[in-house]
Amino acid sequence: MYSIRRYALNDFDNWNDFVSKSKNGTFLFHRDFMEYHSDRFEDFSLLVFDENELIAVLPANKKKNTVYSHGGLTYGGLVFSEKLKLPEVIMSFKAILEFLNQNGFEKLIIKQTPSIYHKYPSEELSYALFLAKACLIRRDSLAVIDMQQRLPFSKLRKRTVNKGKKNGYSIVEEADFESFWDKVLIPNLKKKHDADPVHTAKEIKLLQQKFPHNIKQFNVYHNDDVVAGTTVFVTDTVAHMQYISGINEYNDSGALDFLYDHLINDVFAEKHFFDFGISNEEQGRKLNSGLMFWKEGFGARTIVQDFYEVETANFSLLDSALM
Repeated sequence: MYSIRRYALNDFDNWNDFVSKSKNGTFLFHRDFMEYHSDRFEDFSLLVFDENELIAVLPANKKKNTVYSHGGLTYGGLVFSEKLKLPEVIMSFKAILEFLNQNGFEKLIIKQTPSIYHKYPSEELSYALFLAKACLIRRDSLAVIDMQQRLPFSKLRKRTVNKGKKNGYSIVEEADFESFWDKVLIPNLKKKHDADPVHTAKEIKLLQQKFPHNIKQFNVYHNDDVVAGTTVFVTDTVAHMQYISGINEYNDSGALDFLYDHLINDVFAEKHFFDFGISNEEQGRKLNSGLMFWKEGFGARTIVQDFYEVETANFSLLDSALM
């Protein structure tokens, strides 16, 4: 019923137009976002057609005999048209698995898009994965505020917010990423995790120029010095904190809490969800309880993001799924 083919350069406009109208796509699936790090991943994105109509896309890359829900993206999975219903998603997923199997791939790794990013209910793929006997291989915990049903800040968070206000910090939204990266983010990640940010300052600046309404930088200043900041990815339904970092001595005096009070109560008050991101490490098996305690103090609570591995040979299991 359905045909599958790989993404090609001449699909650029068609792909982006489809993602913009899909019921579960975000700007992360725009080809300009996906391809800023094309040198790190061998793209194997797929398009699904019902005759000549594009009905779904799969942002993906390949490595050896495995296809991955794109490794350069925070989330992924099958992106589909708002008119696509559950039986059609099941058969679309079957067609993808069969296509991969026929092309010598043994496994597909799916990194689910958390439901808070969906513009409409869009968990059909989770059901299709169940039918295909996919194995859960990782589960991340996200700290999220439902902005339409907010819980109050804890007493501790209220105290540190007030401390930040009294200490005279200022908050600036700006397009300067270098100062936050060089003075706060990179030193902190090196010290705490011996790691670098996923994006370089040059990359995030390039992406912000392409997506000025979706990528925002907020810095906290003490006099003329950047002492804390956060980089926010904004979608239709969610304000997601991509990077959060502050210099310890200024965190103790309320700099980050002062910033987050402003973001939650003023800047993104009209968003449906405020996503602090994950607080776990080691493929979801270790929880940073101190970090989670801080996020929950703002009224955040847990939702999960699942990662699945499915054998492509299991496409045949979907034949009998529909009555």
